[in-house]
Amino acid sequence: GSTVQGRPFQVETSFTTWLEISLNAAEPERHWEVINCGGVSYASYRLLPILDEVLQHQPDLIIIYTGHNEFLEARTFEHIESRGELLNATLASASRLRSFTLFREGYLQMRGRSSHEPPPGRPILPAEVEALLDYRGGLEEYHRDCQHREDVVRQYHYNLRRMIEVARRAGVDMILVNPVSNLRDCPPFKSLPGDKLTPEDEERWRSLCHRASQKLRSNQPGALLEATALYEEACELDPHHAGGFYNLAQCYDAAGRTAEAHDSYRRAKDLDICPLRILGPMNESVLEVAQQTRTPLVDAQALFAARSADGIVGARWLIDHVHPSITGHQLLADALADEMVQLGIVDPQPDWDTTRRQRYRQHFEALPDIYFDQGSQRLEAVRAWALGRADRIRPDDDAEP
Repeated sequence: GSTVQGRPFQVETSFTTWLEISLNAAEPERHWEVINCGGVSYASYRLLPILDEVLQHQPDLIIIYTGHNEFLEARTFEHIESRGELLNATLASASRLRSFTLFREGYLQMRGRSSHEPPPGRPILPAEVEALLDYRGGLEEYHRDCQHREDVVRQYHYNLRRMIEVARRAGVDMILVNPVSNLRDCPPFKSLPGDKLTPEDEERWRSLCHRASQKLRSNQPGALLEATALYEEACELDPHHAGGFYNLAQCYDAAGRTAEAHDSYRRAKDLDICPLRILGPMNESVLEVAQQTRTPLVDAQALFAARSADGIVGARWLIDHVHPSITGHQLLADALADEMVQLGIVDPQPDWDTTRRQRYRQHFEALPDIYFDQGSQRLEAVRAWALGRADRIRPDDDAEP
Protein backbone atom coordinates (compact mmCIF):
# COMPACT_ATOMS: atom_id res chain seq x y z
CA GLY A 1 0.00 0.00 0.00
CA SER A 2 0.93 3.64 0.32
CA THR A 3 3.09 3.03 3.40
CA VAL A 4 5.40 0.92 1.23
CA GLN A 5 5.17 3.47 -1.58
CA GLY A 6 6.34 6.15 0.86
CA ARG A 7 3.29 8.43 1.08
CA PRO A 8 2.92 11.32 1.47
CA PHE A 9 6.40 11.51 0.03
CA GLN A 10 7.77 9.15 -2.62
CA VAL A 11 9.93 6.04 -2.93
CA GLU A 12 13.07 8.11 -2.27
CA THR A 13 12.28 8.21 1.48
CA SER A 14 10.39 4.94 1.82
CA PHE A 15 11.86 2.21 4.01
CA THR A 16 12.71 0.32 0.81
CA THR A 17 15.23 2.98 -0.22
CA TRP A 18 16.75 3.19 3.26
CA LEU A 19 16.99 -0.62 3.30
CA GLU A 20 18.86 -0.63 -0.01
CA ILE A 21 21.27 2.00 1.31
CA SER A 22 21.73 0.02 4.51
CA LEU A 23 22.42 -3.28 2.75
CA ASN A 24 24.95 -1.76 0.38
CA ALA A 25 26.69 -0.22 3.40
CA ALA A 26 26.67 -3.61 5.14
CA GLU A 27 28.22 -5.57 2.28
CA PRO A 28 29.60 -3.18 -0.36
CA GLU A 29 31.15 -6.03 -2.32
CA ARG A 30 27.66 -7.25 -3.24
CA HIS A 31 25.11 -5.37 -5.32
CA TRP A 32 21.85 -5.01 -3.40
CA GLU A 33 18.69 -3.86 -5.14
CA VAL A 34 15.39 -3.31 -3.33
CA ILE A 35 12.40 -2.95 -5.66
CA ASN A 36 9.44 -0.98 -4.31
CA CYS A 37 6.12 -2.49 -5.47
CA GLY A 38 3.87 -0.34 -3.28
CA GLY A 39 0.60 0.80 -4.84
CA VAL A 40 -1.50 3.56 -3.29
CA SER A 41 -4.64 2.09 -1.66
CA TYR A 42 -3.71 -1.49 -2.66
CA ALA A 43 -5.13 -4.14 -0.32
CA SER A 44 -3.89 -7.69 0.25
CA TYR A 45 -6.20 -9.20 -2.38
CA ARG A 46 -4.55 -7.01 -5.03
CA LEU A 47 -1.11 -8.20 -3.96
CA LEU A 48 -1.69 -11.80 -5.03
CA PRO A 49 -1.52 -11.11 -8.81
CA ILE A 50 1.33 -8.66 -8.19
CA LEU A 51 3.20 -11.40 -6.35
CA ASP A 52 2.75 -13.74 -9.32
CA GLU A 53 4.31 -11.11 -11.58
CA VAL A 54 7.13 -10.31 -9.13
CA LEU A 55 8.12 -13.98 -8.91
CA GLN A 56 8.77 -14.03 -12.66
CA HIS A 57 11.74 -11.72 -11.98
CA GLN A 58 13.34 -14.30 -9.65
CA PRO A 59 13.79 -12.20 -6.50
CA ASP A 60 15.84 -13.47 -3.56
CA LEU A 61 13.49 -12.13 -0.87
CA ILE A 62 10.01 -10.63 -0.66
CA ILE A 63 8.87 -8.30 2.13
CA ILE A 64 5.12 -7.99 2.70
CA TYR A 65 3.68 -4.94 4.48
CA THR A 66 -0.10 -4.83 4.02
CA GLY A 67 -3.30 -4.41 6.03
CA HIS A 68 -4.43 -0.78 6.17
CA ASN A 69 -6.41 -0.78 2.91
CA GLU A 70 -8.73 -3.76 3.29
CA PHE A 71 -11.88 -1.62 3.64
CA LEU A 72 -11.25 0.99 0.97
CA GLU A 73 -13.12 -0.67 -1.90
CA ALA A 74 -16.72 -1.83 -2.08
CA ARG A 75 -16.71 -5.61 -2.41
CA THR A 76 -18.97 -8.49 -1.49
CA PHE A 77 -18.49 -12.08 -0.38
CA GLU A 78 -21.81 -13.64 -1.43
CA HIS A 79 -20.18 -15.94 -4.01
CA ILE A 80 -18.03 -17.43 -1.26
CA GLU A 81 -20.60 -17.53 1.54
CA SER A 82 -23.21 -19.25 -0.65
CA ARG A 83 -20.94 -22.27 -1.06
CA GLY A 84 -20.92 -23.06 2.65
CA GLU A 85 -18.06 -23.27 5.15
CA LEU A 86 -17.28 -26.96 4.55
CA LEU A 87 -16.91 -26.56 0.78
CA ASN A 88 -14.86 -23.38 1.15
CA ALA A 89 -12.48 -25.12 3.56
CA THR A 90 -12.17 -28.13 1.23
CA LEU A 91 -11.44 -25.94 -1.80
CA ALA A 92 -8.92 -23.89 0.15
CA SER A 93 -7.03 -27.03 1.14
CA ALA A 94 -7.25 -28.67 -2.28
CA SER A 95 -6.12 -25.54 -4.12
CA ARG A 96 -2.68 -25.92 -2.54
CA LEU A 97 -2.14 -29.20 -4.41
CA ARG A 98 -0.60 -29.09 -7.89
CA SER A 99 -2.72 -32.09 -8.95
CA PHE A 100 -5.90 -30.18 -8.08
CA THR A 101 -4.70 -27.15 -10.06
CA LEU A 102 -3.93 -29.23 -13.13
CA PHE A 103 -7.25 -31.08 -12.89
CA ARG A 104 -9.17 -27.81 -12.55
CA GLU A 105 -7.39 -26.26 -15.56
CA GLY A 106 -8.12 -29.35 -17.67
CA TYR A 107 -11.77 -29.33 -16.65
CA LEU A 108 -12.16 -25.64 -17.52
CA GLN A 109 -10.48 -26.15 -20.91
CA MET A 110 -12.99 -28.89 -21.68
CA ARG A 111 -15.70 -26.33 -20.94
CA GLY A 112 -14.04 -23.78 -23.20
CA ARG A 113 -12.90 -21.60 -20.32
CA SER A 114 -9.65 -20.69 -18.55
CA SER A 115 -8.71 -20.43 -14.89
CA HIS A 116 -7.81 -16.81 -15.63
CA GLU A 117 -11.47 -16.06 -16.34
CA PRO A 118 -13.68 -15.24 -13.34
CA PRO A 119 -16.49 -17.67 -12.50
CA PRO A 120 -19.96 -16.53 -13.59
CA GLY A 121 -21.61 -14.29 -11.04
CA ARG A 122 -18.42 -13.36 -9.22
CA PRO A 123 -18.11 -9.59 -8.66
CA ILE A 124 -15.07 -8.19 -10.48
CA LEU A 125 -12.92 -5.42 -9.09
CA PRO A 126 -11.73 -2.75 -11.54
CA ALA A 127 -8.13 -2.92 -12.73
CA GLU A 128 -7.28 0.17 -10.70
CA VAL A 129 -8.37 0.93 -7.15
CA GLU A 130 -11.65 2.80 -6.78
CA ALA A 131 -11.64 3.70 -3.10
CA LEU A 132 -14.94 4.84 -1.65
CA LEU A 133 -13.22 7.95 -0.27
CA ASP A 134 -11.95 8.94 -3.71
CA TYR A 135 -15.42 10.33 -4.44
CA ARG A 136 -17.69 12.90 -2.91
CA GLY A 137 -19.88 11.42 -0.20
CA GLY A 138 -17.58 8.44 0.22
CA LEU A 139 -17.64 8.61 4.02
CA GLU A 140 -21.42 8.18 3.98
CA GLU A 141 -20.92 4.81 2.26
CA TYR A 142 -19.47 3.36 5.47
CA HIS A 143 -21.93 1.71 7.85
CA ARG A 144 -21.64 -0.77 10.68
CA ASP A 145 -21.60 -4.28 9.20
CA CYS A 146 -20.17 -6.87 11.57
CA GLN A 147 -20.50 -9.73 9.09
CA HIS A 148 -18.64 -7.81 6.41
CA ARG A 149 -15.84 -7.06 8.87
CA GLU A 150 -15.52 -10.73 9.75
CA ASP A 151 -15.39 -11.62 6.06
CA VAL A 152 -12.67 -9.04 5.40
CA VAL A 153 -10.58 -10.22 8.36
CA ARG A 154 -10.97 -13.84 7.26
CA GLN A 155 -9.95 -13.05 3.67
CA TYR A 156 -6.97 -11.02 4.88
CA HIS A 157 -5.80 -14.03 6.91
CA TYR A 158 -6.23 -16.27 3.86
CA ASN A 159 -4.35 -13.83 1.59
CA LEU A 160 -1.34 -13.78 3.92
CA ARG A 161 -1.15 -17.57 4.00
CA ARG A 162 -1.68 -17.77 0.26
CA MET A 163 1.17 -15.36 -0.49
CA ILE A 164 3.53 -17.32 1.74
CA GLU A 165 2.56 -20.58 0.02
CA VAL A 166 3.02 -19.10 -3.46
CA ALA A 167 6.45 -17.70 -2.58
CA ARG A 168 7.59 -20.97 -1.01
CA ARG A 169 6.54 -22.98 -4.04
CA ALA A 170 8.76 -20.66 -6.05
CA GLY A 171 11.62 -21.14 -3.57
CA VAL A 172 11.65 -17.49 -2.49
CA ASP A 173 12.04 -16.39 1.14
CA MET A 174 9.63 -13.91 2.68
CA ILE A 175 9.50 -11.53 5.65
CA LEU A 176 6.15 -10.37 7.03
CA VAL A 177 5.76 -6.95 8.63
CA ASN A 178 3.07 -6.35 11.25
CA PRO A 179 1.70 -2.88 10.31
CA VAL A 180 1.76 0.01 12.76
CA SER A 181 -1.11 2.46 13.41
CA ASN A 182 -1.37 5.87 15.06
CA LEU A 183 -3.40 5.35 18.22
CA ARG A 184 -2.77 8.42 20.37
CA ASP A 185 -3.10 11.24 17.84
CA CYS A 186 -5.74 9.93 15.44
CA PRO A 187 -9.43 10.11 16.38
CA PRO A 188 -11.80 7.66 14.65
CA PHE A 189 -12.83 8.80 11.18
CA LYS A 190 -16.48 7.89 11.67
CA SER A 191 -18.47 6.98 14.77
CA LEU A 192 -22.03 5.74 15.07
CA PRO A 193 -24.15 4.91 18.11
CA GLY A 194 -24.83 1.27 18.88
CA ASP A 195 -27.67 -0.32 16.91
CA LYS A 196 -29.64 -1.31 20.02
CA LEU A 197 -29.65 2.09 21.71
CA THR A 198 -33.03 3.69 22.24
CA PRO A 199 -33.51 7.40 21.46
CA GLU A 200 -33.53 8.01 25.22
CA ASP A 201 -30.19 6.20 25.57
CA GLU A 202 -28.70 8.24 22.75
CA GLU A 203 -29.81 11.47 24.38
CA ARG A 204 -28.37 10.36 27.72
CA TRP A 205 -25.08 9.43 26.01
CA ARG A 206 -24.83 12.86 24.39
CA SER A 207 -25.57 14.50 27.74
CA LEU A 208 -22.83 12.53 29.50
CA CYS A 209 -20.27 13.45 26.84
CA HIS A 210 -21.31 17.09 26.86
CA ARG A 211 -20.96 17.30 30.64
CA ALA A 212 -17.57 15.60 30.45
CA SER A 213 -16.39 18.07 27.82
CA GLN A 214 -17.56 20.99 29.94
CA LYS A 215 -15.67 19.61 32.94
CA LEU A 216 -12.46 19.40 30.95
CA ARG A 217 -12.82 22.94 29.64
CA SER A 218 -13.39 24.29 33.16
CA ASN A 219 -9.83 23.41 34.25
CA GLN A 220 -11.09 23.17 37.81
CA PRO A 221 -9.46 20.89 40.40
CA GLY A 222 -10.74 17.35 40.01
CA ALA A 223 -12.23 18.10 36.57
CA LEU A 224 -10.22 15.35 34.86
CA LEU A 225 -11.38 12.73 37.36
CA GLU A 226 -15.02 13.79 37.00
CA ALA A 227 -14.82 13.89 33.20
CA THR A 228 -13.26 10.44 33.15
CA ALA A 229 -16.11 9.05 35.25
CA LEU A 230 -18.67 10.60 32.89
CA TYR A 231 -16.94 9.17 29.79
CA GLU A 232 -16.74 5.78 31.50
CA GLU A 233 -20.48 5.89 32.06
CA ALA A 234 -21.04 6.90 28.44
CA CYS A 235 -18.91 4.02 27.14
CA GLU A 236 -20.72 1.57 29.38
CA LEU A 237 -24.01 2.84 28.02
CA ASP A 238 -22.80 2.58 24.40
CA PRO A 239 -19.86 0.16 24.02
CA HIS A 240 -19.93 0.55 20.20
CA HIS A 241 -19.23 4.25 19.78
CA ALA A 242 -15.64 4.75 18.60
CA GLY A 243 -15.50 8.44 19.49
CA GLY A 244 -16.64 7.76 23.03
CA PHE A 245 -13.72 5.42 23.64
CA TYR A 246 -11.27 7.88 22.08
CA ASN A 247 -12.44 10.59 24.48
CA LEU A 248 -12.10 8.18 27.38
CA ALA A 249 -8.63 7.15 26.21
CA GLN A 250 -7.48 10.77 26.21
CA CYS A 251 -8.69 11.19 29.79
CA TYR A 252 -6.88 8.05 30.89
CA ASP A 253 -3.79 9.25 29.01
CA ALA A 254 -3.84 12.65 30.73
CA ALA A 255 -4.24 10.96 34.12
CA GLY A 256 -1.27 8.65 33.51
CA ARG A 257 -3.46 5.53 33.47
CA THR A 258 -1.41 4.04 30.65
CA ALA A 259 -2.81 0.52 30.39
CA GLU A 260 -6.40 1.76 30.37
CA ALA A 261 -5.53 4.48 27.86
CA HIS A 262 -3.88 1.98 25.53
CA ASP A 263 -6.85 -0.38 25.69
CA SER A 264 -9.34 2.43 25.00
CA TYR A 265 -7.29 3.80 22.10
CA ARG A 266 -7.24 0.32 20.55
CA ARG A 267 -11.00 -0.06 21.04
CA ALA A 268 -11.59 3.33 19.43
CA LYS A 269 -9.55 2.26 16.39
CA ASP A 270 -11.27 -1.10 16.02
CA LEU A 271 -14.75 0.42 16.42
CA ASP A 272 -14.11 3.01 13.71
CA ILE A 273 -16.93 2.75 11.15
CA CYS A 274 -14.45 3.86 8.47
CA PRO A 275 -11.45 1.63 9.27
CA LEU A 276 -8.48 3.23 7.55
CA ARG A 277 -6.13 1.56 10.06
CA ILE A 278 -5.54 -2.17 10.32
CA LEU A 279 -7.92 -3.82 12.77
CA GLY A 280 -6.65 -5.57 15.89
CA PRO A 281 -7.75 -9.05 14.70
CA MET A 282 -5.77 -8.47 11.51
CA ASN A 283 -2.63 -7.60 13.47
CA GLU A 284 -3.21 -10.86 15.33
CA SER A 285 -3.52 -12.66 11.99
CA VAL A 286 -0.08 -11.43 10.93
CA LEU A 287 1.49 -12.71 14.15
CA GLU A 288 -0.42 -15.97 13.99
CA VAL A 289 0.36 -16.68 10.34
CA ALA A 290 4.04 -15.85 10.86
CA GLN A 291 4.23 -18.25 13.79
CA GLN A 292 2.25 -21.08 12.17
CA THR A 293 4.17 -20.92 8.88
CA ARG A 294 7.51 -20.11 10.53
CA THR A 295 7.83 -17.00 8.43
CA PRO A 296 10.28 -14.34 9.68
CA LEU A 297 8.50 -11.33 11.15
CA VAL A 298 9.29 -7.70 11.85
CA ASP A 299 6.67 -6.35 14.25
CA ALA A 300 6.43 -2.66 13.31
CA GLN A 301 3.65 -2.09 15.83
CA ALA A 302 5.85 -3.31 18.69
CA LEU A 303 8.93 -1.60 17.21
CA PHE A 304 7.29 1.83 17.15
CA ALA A 305 5.49 1.31 20.47
CA ALA A 306 8.80 0.57 22.20
CA ARG A 307 10.01 4.03 21.15
CA SER A 308 6.79 5.89 21.97
CA ALA A 309 5.78 7.51 25.24
CA ASP A 310 4.10 4.92 27.47
CA GLY A 311 4.18 2.46 24.57
CA ILE A 312 1.34 4.24 22.72
CA VAL A 313 2.20 5.11 19.12
CA GLY A 314 1.39 8.65 18.10
CA ALA A 315 2.52 11.60 16.01
CA ARG A 316 6.18 11.27 16.97
CA TRP A 317 6.61 8.42 14.50
CA LEU A 318 3.53 8.61 12.24
CA ILE A 319 2.67 11.79 10.38
CA ASP A 320 -0.99 10.81 9.98
CA HIS A 321 -3.11 7.75 10.74
CA VAL A 322 -0.75 5.13 9.24
CA HIS A 323 2.15 6.68 7.34
CA PRO A 324 5.53 6.77 9.12
CA SER A 325 7.68 9.86 9.21
CA ILE A 326 10.94 9.71 7.27
CA THR A 327 12.70 8.82 10.52
CA GLY A 328 10.08 6.13 11.03
CA HIS A 329 10.86 4.67 7.61
CA GLN A 330 14.54 4.58 8.57
CA LEU A 331 13.64 2.80 11.81
CA LEU A 332 11.70 0.16 9.90
CA ALA A 333 14.52 -0.26 7.38
CA ASP A 334 17.01 -0.81 10.21
CA ALA A 335 14.75 -3.46 11.76
CA LEU A 336 14.42 -5.29 8.45
CA ALA A 337 18.18 -5.17 7.88
CA ASP A 338 18.77 -6.52 11.39
CA GLU A 339 16.32 -9.35 10.70
CA MET A 340 18.21 -10.19 7.51
CA VAL A 341 21.41 -10.36 9.55
CA GLN A 342 19.71 -12.74 12.02
CA LEU A 343 18.57 -14.90 9.10
CA GLY A 344 22.11 -15.13 7.78
CA ILE A 345 21.25 -13.26 4.57
CA VAL A 346 23.59 -10.37 5.41
CA ASP A 347 27.08 -10.45 6.89
CA PRO A 348 27.79 -6.80 7.71
CA GLN A 349 31.20 -5.24 7.97
CA PRO A 350 32.25 -3.93 11.43
CA ASP A 351 31.60 -0.23 10.75
CA TRP A 352 28.19 -0.89 9.17
CA ASP A 353 26.08 1.33 11.42
CA THR A 354 28.40 4.32 11.13
CA THR A 355 28.57 3.96 7.35
CA ARG A 356 24.82 3.64 6.84
CA ARG A 357 24.11 6.67 9.07
CA GLN A 358 26.51 8.68 6.97
CA ARG A 359 24.88 7.48 3.75
CA TYR A 360 21.39 8.11 5.13
CA ARG A 361 22.42 11.71 5.80
CA GLN A 362 23.99 12.12 2.36
CA HIS A 363 20.88 10.76 0.64
CA PHE A 364 18.57 12.96 2.69
CA GLU A 365 20.60 16.12 2.09
CA ALA A 366 20.68 15.43 -1.66
CA LEU A 367 16.88 15.62 -1.93
CA PRO A 368 15.68 18.95 -3.37
CA ASP A 369 13.46 21.31 -1.37
CA ILE A 370 10.59 20.75 -3.80
CA TYR A 371 10.52 17.09 -2.76
CA PHE A 372 9.48 18.06 0.78
CA ASP A 373 7.13 20.82 -0.42
CA GLN A 374 5.28 18.33 -2.62
CA GLY A 375 5.21 15.83 0.24
CA SER A 376 3.60 18.41 2.53
CA GLN A 377 0.97 19.15 -0.11
CA ARG A 378 0.21 15.45 -0.50
CA LEU A 379 -0.02 15.08 3.28
CA GLU A 380 -2.75 17.73 3.40
CA ALA A 381 -4.53 15.98 0.53
CA VAL A 382 -4.32 12.61 2.32
CA ARG A 383 -5.74 14.12 5.52
CA ALA A 384 -8.63 15.71 3.61
CA TRP A 385 -9.25 12.43 1.76
CA ALA A 386 -9.36 10.47 5.02
CA LEU A 387 -11.98 12.89 6.35
CA GLY A 388 -14.19 12.30 3.31
CA ARG A 389 -13.56 15.66 1.64
CA ALA A 390 -12.96 14.46 -1.91
CA ASP A 391 -14.58 16.58 -4.64
CA ARG A 392 -14.72 13.96 -7.40
CA ILE A 393 -18.16 12.78 -8.48
CA ARG A 394 -18.70 9.19 -9.49
CA PRO A 395 -19.31 8.98 -13.26
CA ASP A 396 -22.56 7.04 -12.81
CA ASP A 397 -23.81 9.63 -10.30
CA ASP A 398 -23.13 12.63 -12.54
CA ALA A 399 -26.41 13.10 -14.38
CA GLU A 400 -25.67 16.69 -15.40
CA PRO A 401 -23.20 17.58 -18.19
